[in-house]
Amino acid sequence: MTKMTIWAVTIIIVFLGLFFGLTSFYIVEQTQQAVVLRFGEIKNVRTEPGVYVKAPFIDNVVKFEKRFMIYDIPVERVITFDRRTVLADTYAIWRIEDPKRFIETLGTMEVAMTRIDDIVYSHVRDVIGTYSFSEVLSIQRLKILEEIKKRSVNSLKDFGISIIDVRLKRTDLPQENTQAVYERMKSERYAMAAQLRAEGEKEAQKMKAEADKKVSIIKSDAQKEAEIIRGTGEASATNIYSEAYSQDMDFYELQKITQIYKESFEKSILVIPNDSPLLKYFYNMK
Repeated sequence: MTKMTIWAVTIIIVFLGLFFGLTSFYIVEQTQQAVVLRFGEIKNVRTEPGVYVKAPFIDNVVKFEKRFMIYDIPVERVITFDRRTVLADTYAIWRIEDPKRFIETLGTMEVAMTRIDDIVYSHVRDVIGTYSFSEVLSIQRLKILEEIKKRSVNSLKDFGISIIDVRLKRTDLPQENTQAVYERMKSERYAMAAQLRAEGEKEAQKMKAEADKKVSIIKSDAQKEAEIIRGTGEASATNIYSEAYSQDMDFYELQKITQIYKESFEKSILVIPNDSPLLKYFYNMK
């Protein structure tokens, strides 16, 4: 055997050794889990990270995600208990809990996605169908989601899938119903505004009537009190005048006649009889 032949044989042996060595090992990362298949039969399930040995050319290693995954379910129409159609936008958080059961029942991720879609949507449809539209939008929403999650967990556990959570991103009305709902809501708001306006007007009239009544009572009481005060003042003034004038009747008479002279003779022409008391002091002056 020549030297060149020996080198060729050595290179072939090294190459085959490297090839068989590389195909005899596989790595499972921290975020993965693997199932080893031999002619379609499950030989091993690896859920821990590390380097493992397999039979080259015979064993096939299928790796799956170990982490939580999100499946966004397409928007679907759902009918509520009160026959209202809504668009439910749902997503599910899930993981492969049992790789052996998963590969036996579903086989691939594509099949798993289809099964999750069918099962979760059917439960969304069934559960929401037992609640009214207003309940779906209210605090009952959490109860609805919990019921959907519970049913989904029970339905998918036989496939090696664990449902962590199910959420509704939004629940919208179909486009054809949006305008009708908007118009109805607008009419309801207008009716409510008219009712509030009428109640406010009624209350305003009532308050105004009560205020006018109080004003009338206050004015009447004030007028009455003013009349009493005025009468009392006039009576007091009369008494004072009477007491003052009674002290000198002649002076009082002179003052009154003088006042009459001032008020009567100014820019006036009077015809007075000779025996009139008003001429008394004219005669006395003579």
